[in-house]
Amino acid sequence: MADAATEMDRLLGIMARLRDPETGCAWDVEQTFATIAPYTIEEAYEVADAIQKEDWAGLKGELGDLLFQSVFHARMAEEAGLFDFGDVARAISDKMVKRHPHVFGDEGGRTAEEQTVAWEAQKAKERGGRVLDGVALALPALKRAEKLQARAARVGFDWPNAGPVLDKVAEEAREVAEAEGLEAREEEVGDLLFVVANLARHLGVDPEAALRRANAKFERRFAAVEDGLRARGKSPAESTLAEMDALWDEVRAADKLRT
Repeated sequence: MADAATEMDRLLGIMARLRDPETGCAWDVEQTFATIAPYTIEEAYEVADAIQKEDWAGLKGELGDLLFQSVFHARMAEEAGLFDFGDVARAISDKMVKRHPHVFGDEGGRTAEEQTVAWEAQKAKERGGRVLDGVALALPALKRAEKLQARAARVGFDWPNAGPVLDKVAEEAREVAEAEGLEAREEEVGDLLFVVANLARHLGVDPEAALRRANAKFERRFAAVEDGLRARGKSPAESTLAEMDALWDEVRAADKLRT
């Protein structure tokens, strides 16, 4: 812990130097909460990416990058007289103690399931207001859809199982096919994506993680198609759709053989 405290102090000092208006880094000095926020989101995804790849050496670096984002925001807040990093650390510590009375209080042990229920009840009490209040607007739309639906489900507004959700997916797909005009198509595609996110929740699948895996699979397979074309002395731009489709089918077949 002594080493951690020392290194944390060092990091806070580095951030203060970087933001010094006279001797700091011009880029760091001109940043604001709004300009840094996209980097914060990006760093969180890079942490998730390292975990998915089981790149534990890389995870150490990515967690450092994410920590730096917290330090950056806290430093800007301190300069504005809002709060400082100590306030941030104190707030999260206080919250964790409050939300774990079975650990830090005298309520006794809880199972993981009991803790989940108690956690959500405590968060709802702290939020107050409406059921859907507090679901961050900055979340990726797919993840936010999942969270909105999960919140509604906690008060009983939900399908009983995945069957009716699958029926709804088919219904929304038909409405996409029937939609005319860009605005109507956008609305129907949005409805379809929203229901697919709900289907993932009912199946116990993280839709964001599932889509990331699908993206990675597409990238890998398309790279294999490019390699196949290159072996023929061609690029995708110089090839027909039929040629690329044929190679794509070969790559898919090879994948299925491996699994």
